[in-house]
Amino acid sequence: MQDMGNTQYFQVQAEPETGVRVVLSTVYEALTEKGYNPVNQIVGYIMSGDPTYITSHNNARSLIMKVERDELVEELLTQYIKHNGWK
Repeated sequence: MQDMGNTQYFQVQAEPETGVRVVLSTVYEALTEKGYNPVNQIVGYIMSGDPTYITSHNNARSLIMKVERDELVEELLTQYIKHNGWK
């Protein structure tokens, strides 16, 4: 029987490279393939939460909806900061 006096520790392993960056890359490619301006469409989705800004081509809409919008913004800002050498 387990010792019920101690707190159990549970750690979820982060998925390597299958996170937000891959989702954004896949969505960007799908939007480009369909002839949309991917920056405008992704911004529209992030600002409104309306998934119709994202094409269903290559399952992009379903994929982006699995990620919280604040996580998308965080990843974009992190990459922007790294790209500009601020960090």
